[in-house]
Amino acid sequence: MSNATYEYVPDAALTGSMRDFRVPGGTDLLARTEGFFRWQNTRRQSGVWPFSRATQDGPRTICQAQDDRGIGMRGVNFATQDYLSMSSHPQIKATALEVIEQCGVHSAGSPALVGNTSYSVKLERKIADFLRMEEVVLYPTGWAAGFGVIKGLVRSADHVVMDMLAHSCLQEGASAATNNIYQFRHLDNDYCRKLLTKIRAKDKENGILVVTEGLFSMDSDTPDLVGLQELCHEFNATLVVDVAHDLGCLGADGRGHIGMQNMLGKIDIVMGSFSKTFASNGGFVACKNRAVKEYLRFYSAPATFSNALSPVEAATVLKAFEIVESDEGRAQRDALMANILSLRHHLRGAGLDYYGDPSAIVCVKMGTEGLARLVSRRLPELGLLANLVEFPAVPKGAARFRMQVMANHTEANIRDAVERLKLSARGYHRVLRVARTLADLDGSQGVGRLHLAEALS
Repeated sequence: MSNATYEYVPDAALTGSMRDFRVPGGTDLLARTEGFFRWQNTRRQSGVWPFSRATQDGPRTICQAQDDRGIGMRGVNFATQDYLSMSSHPQIKATALEVIEQCGVHSAGSPALVGNTSYSVKLERKIADFLRMEEVVLYPTGWAAGFGVIKGLVRSADHVVMDMLAHSCLQEGASAATNNIYQFRHLDNDYCRKLLTKIRAKDKENGILVVTEGLFSMDSDTPDLVGLQELCHEFNATLVVDVAHDLGCLGADGRGHIGMQNMLGKIDIVMGSFSKTFASNGGFVACKNRAVKEYLRFYSAPATFSNALSPVEAATVLKAFEIVESDEGRAQRDALMANILSLRHHLRGAGLDYYGDPSAIVCVKMGTEGLARLVSRRLPELGLLANLVEFPAVPKGAARFRMQVMANHTEANIRDAVERLKLSARGYHRVLRVARTLADLDGSQGVGRLHLAEALS
């Protein structure tokens, strides 16, 4: 173990969060970005800024990557959202090449004008049938679909009631649409009922949109969708469920938690993303009638004022849905679940814990942001790519590594990943114990004032 791995790390690199710079002060809009950059660059130069990395050869199970300093790394890849390993599937690649030859690479127009292609029209029908809904609107990204469905339907006098852990696109869509936003405790339908009761006691005229996710990506858990939809019927509200992380990759038939809870065709609005399972950018909103579709197409700005999905993207997703519905798709879901269970098993065996229920997202508990950043610093040289998630994306003191499992991961990939995570985490747990002891003795500020190589010598 080289001393370079454990060299001095400044306190500023191990403390603070991006929330500290969210509302900067000052009249100069450009100059006030500098505080964040100084803090970020301290982390970058200390090797504890594990974001903005780029792969060199695509999202494979073992891949070459580099950080935003240009420093290269190679390792087993658990940092990619390609749950059924579709991005390199031979049929997907062949479809993309064929459509490029036929249609080129650009839609060159809004879906409200002539941006649609025969592939996007077929894709809308495929998704609607897959979910047993009547209509589908396509969006250029999943984020645009989540933002757009809320901003498209909700007006300033309406209300949005949402799970407090709902995705950024949903939160931002709500904030853009109305000031009447209420958050209920995560997965707590009783709390949701209290909010709906309070709203309807004062306002029987305006709309209420209830927002949740089929699978929450930071905690790998799911709501009682049956209960939420019943609440919406009771209070004359509309339910939106974001299925970005479970559609296609979970459930015997790939219909995610909506299918597993027997709610196909019964949810008011279903929205999702193609970027997790379906090998492309893009998103969709599925609804129960043509009127809703046409309204969103012309009043949901990301659908109206953005270019449509390219023909390559639409055709790629269409082929991915065909594979998902095939025997091969079922086999890939079985392989994915076997890998999920194996990873969770080996993590427990290594003394590491994780959040939630079995899904392609296995979030490994770290705890303090300082520890998690130090662990993230070591992982690339040990040969593991894994995404650090810290406050404010998750609660303070609940930092984690979001291990994203693919169907094509091997058992050796899984064992290697766990061993490397364990090695790094155990080493730094010891460092922090020594640092805390020294801090108590001499009043120092902890790890940042400790030469880490000496602590481990």
